[in-house]
Amino acid sequence: MAVHLVLFVAAALVIAWGGVRLTRKAEYLARVTGLGQAFLGAVVIGAITSLAGTVTSVTAAATGHPDLAVSNALGGIAAQTTVLVIADILYRDVNLEHAAAAEANLLQGVLLILLLAIAQLAMAGPDISWLGIHPATPILAVTYLLGVRMVSRAHQHPMWYPRRTAATSSEPEEARGLEDSSTPADWIAVLGLTVMVAAAGWVVARSGLAIAAATGVSESLVGTLFTAVVTSLPELVIAVAAVRRGAVNLAVGNIIGGNTFDVLFLGLSDIAYRPGSVFHAVKPVSAFWVALCMALMAVLLLGFLRRQRRGVAAIGFEGAIVLVLYLGGVAMLVWTG
Repeated sequence: MAVHLVLFVAAALVIAWGGVRLTRKAEYLARVTGLGQAFLGAVVIGAITSLAGTVTSVTAAATGHPDLAVSNALGGIAAQTTVLVIADILYRDVNLEHAAAAEANLLQGVLLILLLAIAQLAMAGPDISWLGIHPATPILAVTYLLGVRMVSRAHQHPMWYPRRTAATSSEPEEARGLEDSSTPADWIAVLGLTVMVAAAGWVVARSGLAIAAATGVSESLVGTLFTAVVTSLPELVIAVAAVRRGAVNLAVGNIIGGNTFDVLFLGLSDIAYRPGSVFHAVKPVSAFWVALCMALMAVLLLGFLRRQRRGVAAIGFEGAIVLVLYLGGVAMLVWTG
């Protein structure tokens, strides 16, 4: 037990350090290659910071632990959404959702709710699969790709603008005409850090399973409260660092864009879980967490539209509601075991 705890903590530190370094390197490469912030936030950073969680879920599913796989994905979405409350507290100028109101952020939020709804329908619908894969899995992938394309177009040619205020943050103009100054060493560094974070995610999954077996705690509880929080460390560090330097759109876009990618964990877990569809192999508590994640995102969307300037105790109404919902979900999970 002591060895697994040490491995778990060590892997968590590797994920936090490696995830931040990897994201910084990817951001630099996106700038010098001209990929742009829209693609960077929605796909590159979201995929990179979600890498440890992806490996954790897929490893758990492949070894016959569907509850850990699904709860890790859903718990990560809930935890990362709650991270925005911390970022809101640290952003002293105005309410974070007020400053980061943008069409791209709204579209990403709607896309996340749609993806979660597809997962909810798969869990509640008939137990059907082909070669052990539920039809919802390819639907999730196609919906995600179409959604990312829509977000990218909204960034380049927005059709909706928030009302400008002194506190509204705007992204800096993307660099144009820059020659690709990246070197092979930059790409090798990204590859090395990617392997490091992926390996740490595998260790988190294996040690998390061992801790669950040794303590008798349910896999759903371990996935939602332990592995999900640990694999969300890169998003936490990046969001806090971005807010402290005033890059609120990067902070919000990274969290919501990463969450949409996290839903794909469910599809990848479905492919890795060979006995059948992972959507029908999990306990009913997973459906509860899908609904909770949808509620958390809906509240944030209300915050983007309401655009409160400053709430009570340094957070707006949406931050307070998100915090209450998340802590309530955690309390329910602990209470029921």
